[in-house]
Amino acid sequence: MPLPIGTTKDCRLYCDYAQLVKLQSQTTGFTLLPQLKSGTALSGRHTSLFRGRGLNFEELRHYHQGDDIRNLDWKVTLRTGKPHVRCYTEEKDRHVIVCVDQRSNMFFSSVEMMKSVVAAELAALIGWRVLKDNDRIGLVLMQGEQLDWREAQRSQNHWLQRLQMLAEANQSLNVRSDDNSLSGFSALLHLLGRMKLRNTTLIVLSDWTGITEADLNRFKLLQQHNDVLGVMISDPLEHALQPTIIEHQRTGKLPCSFSWTVGNGNKQLHLSQAQLVSASKGLSASQQLKKDQLVNLMAAKHLPLIELDTRGEHLSQFIRAAGGMA
Repeated sequence: MPLPIGTTKDCRLYCDYAQLVKLQSQTTGFTLLPQLKSGTALSGRHTSLFRGRGLNFEELRHYHQGDDIRNLDWKVTLRTGKPHVRCYTEEKDRHVIVCVDQRSNMFFSSVEMMKSVVAAELAALIGWRVLKDNDRIGLVLMQGEQLDWREAQRSQNHWLQRLQMLAEANQSLNVRSDDNSLSGFSALLHLLGRMKLRNTTLIVLSDWTGITEADLNRFKLLQQHNDVLGVMISDPLEHALQPTIIEHQRTGKLPCSFSWTVGNGNKQLHLSQAQLVSASKGLSASQQLKKDQLVNLMAAKHLPLIELDTRGEHLSQFIRAAGGMA
């Protein structure tokens, strides 16, 4: 359930619907429009180099084996004595689906802002940018017990409704939140497979908890006819505990010998200093493995893996990354 009416929201813990709407004013600093060939990064109808029988004439060139003879320019062919064809650019609607993770694993931060808030605000920003480009935007919510999906539309009212649902899902998270398999990556990929997507841009905003090798292979299959852009949201503490421990010892926040007690709201675990160092190494190795797998997935379409953190600078981080791709 969302927060009770009248409850003051800490913007670091929960996103606010009004704030998601206000992000519409921040779409001028970047663009998701491609300037690349169709089928590559973020391809779509804008400045598309997809060759076909479109309305816009592109060039006149010599005939090559396999060219459509219906595109032969007979006047030029007769005048030059060599066959020439007329080439066109084809305009295509761009269909963008944002998959935003609002599961319990996203309700975490050791610094400024919850990963769930980072994902929600970024989803809103992307949606407003897509609508500004007059394209269709859809949103898949990965939340507690289920996935929530509505058909993508080119409608501001539709997007406002989706943002309201996103805000409610975000505000329902707490330390006792739990998930099931119906909201994980396997269920997400099953849903996307049923849609039979073609020429769609999929943007996944998550910390990618629970991703398996089989899931990554299914993402690769989706990339045969679509573009998949991965955004990895992580917290500094998830990469390694050791630097945090050393920094706290240096500043006097921790004694030279210490132990930690960690919990998830239901269970607690007591770690000695030696156990904590060992856990830090394992955590760092696990995080690097997940990152390497995602980098390989993105490399199939020459896309970068965009990495964002919870320090509160996620919007500017993404805008810089998007500017590099546009």
